Amino acid sequence: MKSKILIVEDEIIIAIDLKQRLESLGHDILDTALNGNDAIKKTRETNPDLVLMDIQLNGPIDGIEAAQQIQKLFKIPFIYLTGSHDNKIWERAQQTEPAGYITKPFDETEIQNAIELATLPKQD
Repeated sequence: MKSKILIVEDEIIIAIDLKQRLESLGHDILDTALNGNDAIKKTRETNPDLVLMDIQLNGPIDGIEAAQQIQKLFKIPFIYLTGSHDNKIWERAQQTEPAGYITKPFDETEIQNAIELATLPKQD
């Protein structure tokens, strides 16, 4: 299933690599945001099916706070991207109820599985 995705990643090389991998898997990449405030703005502008959110972003708000605001404002699912193994960060991230996690370095199967689970129609 093809998804419209917004990538939020402050490391340009990682963002480009992820964009290429997602496109090769058949997904439509709407845009890339480099910080939390930009992520919120671009979510409003592009209305993605899914946001891939780096947990540790440069700027005044980190990925966890940006994801919370996106969830509150737009009700769009998000998947965290992380290379962190810090327990405090994980605990904060888990409280936001993400649709999934993808750990760095990325694996195409892990990416595709996480996206498919995150974009399944919700059962009432």
